[in-house]
Amino acid sequence: MDSVEAQARQVGRMSGLRAVLEAEREHWFAFKPVLFGCGIGLYFSLPVEPDVWLLPAVAVFVALAYLGSRGGLAIGLGVVVLISAGAMAGKLRTEWVRAPVLEKRFGPAEIRGHVVLAEPRDKRGQRLTIAVSEIAGLPASRTPARVRVRTMSPLAGVKPGDAIKLKATLAPPSGPALPAGYDFARTAWFSALGGVGYSLSAPEHDRGLPSPPTVLRVFAAIERGRQAIGARILQALPGEAGAIANALITGERGGISEKTNDAFRDAGLYHILSISGLHMAIMAGTVFFIVRLALALFPAIALRYPIKKWAAVAAAAAALAYLLISGSAFATVRSYVMISIMFAAVLMDRPALAMRNVALSALVILVLFPESLLDVGFQMSFAAVTALIAAYEYIDEKRAYASGLRRSLAGRGLMLLGGIALSTIVAGLAVAPFAAYHFHTGQQFGVLANLIAIPICNLLVMPAALLALLLMPFGLEGAALSIMGYGIEAMNRCARWTASLPGAVTHVRAIPLHAFLLMVGGGLWVLLWRRRWRALGFAAIAAGLAAAPFLPRPDLLIGRDGTLVAVRDDDSDRYAAVAARNGNFELKRWLEHDGDPREARDALHPKAASSLRCDGIGCTADAKHRSIAVTRHPAALRDDCRRADILVLDIPKPKGCEGPQTVIDFWALRRLGTHAVYLADEEIPRIETVAQYRGERPWVSQLPLPQVRAAERADPPRPTVAPTAEADEALRPEIEDDEATERE
Repeated sequence: MDSVEAQARQVGRMSGLRAVLEAEREHWFAFKPVLFGCGIGLYFSLPVEPDVWLLPAVAVFVALAYLGSRGGLAIGLGVVVLISAGAMAGKLRTEWVRAPVLEKRFGPAEIRGHVVLAEPRDKRGQRLTIAVSEIAGLPASRTPARVRVRTMSPLAGVKPGDAIKLKATLAPPSGPALPAGYDFARTAWFSALGGVGYSLSAPEHDRGLPSPPTVLRVFAAIERGRQAIGARILQALPGEAGAIANALITGERGGISEKTNDAFRDAGLYHILSISGLHMAIMAGTVFFIVRLALALFPAIALRYPIKKWAAVAAAAAALAYLLISGSAFATVRSYVMISIMFAAVLMDRPALAMRNVALSALVILVLFPESLLDVGFQMSFAAVTALIAAYEYIDEKRAYASGLRRSLAGRGLMLLGGIALSTIVAGLAVAPFAAYHFHTGQQFGVLANLIAIPICNLLVMPAALLALLLMPFGLEGAALSIMGYGIEAMNRCARWTASLPGAVTHVRAIPLHAFLLMVGGGLWVLLWRRRWRALGFAAIAAGLAAAPFLPRPDLLIGRDGTLVAVRDDDSDRYAAVAARNGNFELKRWLEHDGDPREARDALHPKAASSLRCDGIGCTADAKHRSIAVTRHPAALRDDCRRADILVLDIPKPKGCEGPQTVIDFWALRRLGTHAVYLADEEIPRIETVAQYRGERPWVSQLPLPQVRAAERADPPRPTVAPTAEADEALRPEIEDDEATERE
C-alpha cells in the first residue's frame, strides 16, 4: 500500500512539473541556444578529440528517438537532441577550419604570400597577417594557411591583397600561461593561424606571385577602403583623439596607447573602444530614426506606405555598411547578426527588442561559429543584453509609474539618466561573473563613468562619426570629426579621472569553474523563466558565490620554458618570482590569477620576498617545509640534486640526480607546459600541467617525447645564458602581443 501511494505521489510530482513546463511553453525557445551551447561546451571539454563520425551519429540517433516520443519523454529527448547537435556543430567546425600548425620554432625563413591585414602598432612597426603561398624549408603539407608577423620596419604603402616576401622567425601559437588559462592556440586554430612571429627587416613586394584568390581580392578591396577611411580620419584628427575615432569607425585599435587602454579598462569603459552592439545600435538606430522622421514629413508617403519598415531596411543596410567599414571583426559580426534579426522582426511586425530575438541571434551565431561560446566577448555581450531585456520587460509592466515623468522635460531627463544608471547596474551585475572568471578584476566606479561617458558617446561621438562617413565622399568630414574629437576628449578625461579614484579597480582571485557555471546557470534560470520557480536560480547563484573563494592556489609555478619560476612566500602569501629573461607576460597572468595587484616587475626577486635566495648559479627557497632549488648552472647541480626536495631545471635532467622528491626539467616543461605545484605536509606534491587541461586536441601539439627530442636536435636546449636566448627574447613579445590582443 505504501509503495502504491509513493508511486502516486511521484506521478503527481511529475504531472506538476509537466504542468509548470507547459505553462512556460512560450519561453522554451530561449533555452534552445543555452542547451545548444551546453553541447558545444561538452565538446570542447573532452580530453580526447572524438572521431568525426561519432557525434553526428549520436545526434541523428537521438533525433530519430525524439521524433517517435511523446509527453515528458519528448521533452527530455528534445533536450538531449539540442545538446547533441551542439557537440556535433563544434566537431564539424573544428574539421572545417583544419589547417597545418607549426610544431616548433622555425626560421628565420623566407615567407611569401598575400597580405590579409596590415595593422599599425602603437610604438613602431606593424603587424601583418599573411595568407601564405610558401615558406622556405617547409613542405606544402606542413605550411600554415596563415601566419601573423610583427615587422619593426614597415613597408610603406603595404595594403591588403599585396604580394610580399620577408624573412621571419615563427613559432606555434602559444598555449595557456597556466593550467586552465586562456588558450591562444585554440583561438588561432579557428582563424587558420598556424604561426606567429617577427621580422627585423622590412618586407618587400613580390612580383613573382600570382594574383590572390577571388575571395581574398574582395576582402582586400574592402580592407583598402577601410585603410583609406582611416587615413582620412587621422589626417583630419591627429593624435590620441584620432586614434580613438579611427577605432570607433574602422575598428583599428592599434594606434591607441596602452595608457589610454588601461584608463578605459580601469574605468569600466573599455566596451566603448571596441566596436560592439552599442556602436552598431547607435549607428543603425540613428539611420532608422532619421529615415523614418524624413519620410514622416511627407504625409502622402507616411499615410500610404509602411515607412517604419522602409526605415528598418535602410538601417539594416547601414548596419551592413558599418560592418564592412569596421573590419568585420568577430564581435562586430555578432552584433550585426543580432541587430539584423531585430530589424527583421520590425519587418514582420514583431517587437524588435524581445528575448526571443536575442535567443535566435545567439543560436544563429553558435550554429555558424560554435567556438564563439568560449569567447568572453560573446559571453559578456549576451549576458548583458539578456539581463537588460529581462529587466526592461519587468519595468514595462510598471509603465504607469513612469507615465507621469514623461510629461515634463525634467522628468524625461531624469528618466534618461535613470535608464543609463539602471542599464549600467544591470549589465554590470550580469557580466561580473565573467569579468571575475576571465580577467579577475572588477571596476567599482563603472556606473559613475558610464553615466558621464555613455550620453557623450550616444548623443555626440557616434552621430558625429555617422555624419563624417556621410560627408567623406565630398571631402567635408573635417567639421564632423572635430565635433567627434571634442566628445572623445571628454570621454578620455572621464576615463582618466575615474580610473585615478582610490579603489577604482578590485582584484579577485581565480574562481573554480563549477562556481562560475553555477552563477551563470542560476542567472539564466532567473532571466529566462517567468514564473515563481525562477527563484531557484538565486539559490544557484548563492551557491556559486559561496564556492568562489575556494579554488586551491599553487605554491610553485614553473613557466613553459623553465626560465620563469614563482614561489609562494609563507609570510606574505604572495608570489616571489625569478626570471632568467623576460617573463613579464606570463608573470602578469599568474598575478592576475592570484588576485595580486602588483606589477610583474614588483614580484621579481629581490623586491618580492626574502625567502627566495639567488646567486649567479641558481636560486633556493623554502615553502611549506619543502626545499626548492632552481638550477641555472651545471656547477650547482650536484648540491641541488642532493639537498632539494623539488628541483627545477631548464635543461634535461642529468643521470644520477635521484635525490629530489620531484624533478621538473626541460623535457617535462616542453611537452606539458606550465607546471603548477601544490604542497601539503607529509604528502607527495600534487602537480597540474597545462597539457592535462588541454587534452589531445587538434590545436595542441601531440608530438611524443622521442619526436620532440629529434625536433630539438637542431636547436638543443641550453642553459638560459646561451646566445639563442636573444632570439627567444625577440620572439616572445610578438607572441605575447598576439595573445594579449585576442584575449582582450
